Amino acid sequence: MSNIVIKVENLSKQYRLGDIGTGSLAHDINRWWHTIRGKEDPYLKIGESNDRTKTGNSEYVWSLKDINFNIEQGDAVGIIGRNGAGKSTLLKILSRVTAPTTGSIKVKGRVASLLEVGTGFHPDLTGRENIFLNGAILGMRSNEIKRHFDAIVDFAGVERYVDTPVKRYSSGMYVRLAFAVAAHLESEILIVDEVLAVGDAEFQKKCLGKMDEVSKGEGRTVLFVSHNMGSINQLCNKAVLLNNGNILDYDKTSTITPKYFGLSNDSNSVSVHFRKNDKANTCFFECVKLFKNGSKEPNRELSLGDSLTVQFKINKVANSPVKIRASVELKTAEGLKIANMIDDDSKFSYTLNKTTVFEVYLPDIRLYPGTYFISLYVGDTSSTETYDYREDCISFEVVDGGTLTTRPLPKNAGILFLTPRWNIADYEN
Repeated sequence: MSNIVIKVENLSKQYRLGDIGTGSLAHDINRWWHTIRGKEDPYLKIGESNDRTKTGNSEYVWSLKDINFNIEQGDAVGIIGRNGAGKSTLLKILSRVTAPTTGSIKVKGRVASLLEVGTGFHPDLTGRENIFLNGAILGMRSNEIKRHFDAIVDFAGVERYVDTPVKRYSSGMYVRLAFAVAAHLESEILIVDEVLAVGDAEFQKKCLGKMDEVSKGEGRTVLFVSHNMGSINQLCNKAVLLNNGNILDYDKTSTITPKYFGLSNDSNSVSVHFRKNDKANTCFFECVKLFKNGSKEPNRELSLGDSLTVQFKINKVANSPVKIRASVELKTAEGLKIANMIDDDSKFSYTLNKTTVFEVYLPDIRLYPGTYFISLYVGDTSSTETYDYREDCISFEVVDGGTLTTRPLPKNAGILFLTPRWNIADYEN
């Protein structure tokens, strides 16, 4: 018997730019006329890939194009890709919020989805009423919902406000309750978009733990969209990499996440360019590159004993000079923090007068083979204000060999490669 719970075949979704729905009345009549004559929709022959960085010639774009994959019961699958890759569109189709233009999806089991703040909630109803409403939408009986009610309220931490209309909730409270409802009610498939970013760090950690329990402990299927590769690696055993509406790869998470950071306009470049942070009115990161052993060519593959230079540009927006505090954080593929290198710990401080390129030099890398992620932070030295934070913005690989060792190194040998001196004691205990 097949364990496949989601089967996607030749799935495509087309949108017309600047219009609501499929297009003008004339276009809709033209579609209808071709359909009743048994002919193909004429607008399926046109359209361009959804590359948001380029100006196109067609008013039609393919948000998704010829998507095929299967998901088995109990899989936790990460959907990753740059902004505009088609991740949210795919989840909306799987949740049956919108219909595909072509192709088909087959879903076995009930689906609980959390796609954006307020999904499935009626603002004028209380938290209690919305819990029962969502359960009813999933096809659950009242006594089934009552059985999970206390656990939902406890997980969300909104007991005091459960009889208050949710339109008076903060966005964080909204997400807490919405996630608790989606995770606790008896659905076979849980779909979560990156809406969890609205919650605080403690709640995000709590949600990841619950999704891990749902997948591994209860055998339910989880689909998770996030730009946090640490969370993807921690939770998901498989990942789908989307780019401009196409699937680039679908494999084990450890294989897919490094490819995510290789996406750029120039495939030979390892520079990661950032969109300006809308909230950044002081300064923000513009790009980051990694260099090996003092080379002038970017490189993200190192061996034991190599040196690593992290180069990043901070773009200044404020008119007056800004005294900044910056840090470079290093994590494993599983999300375990190894180091947080803060500038003033190295007796380095800087007043930003203009857009500036910084470098952090790490000699004699002693990391075991595997994938590692770098996060960047810049903030105010005199307060806790954060100007910009880019989590897991670039990755690098450490491979076997190098100047420190000649033996092959196992993947599970540890985090740091240390070379202590061994001696035999000249006395007995």
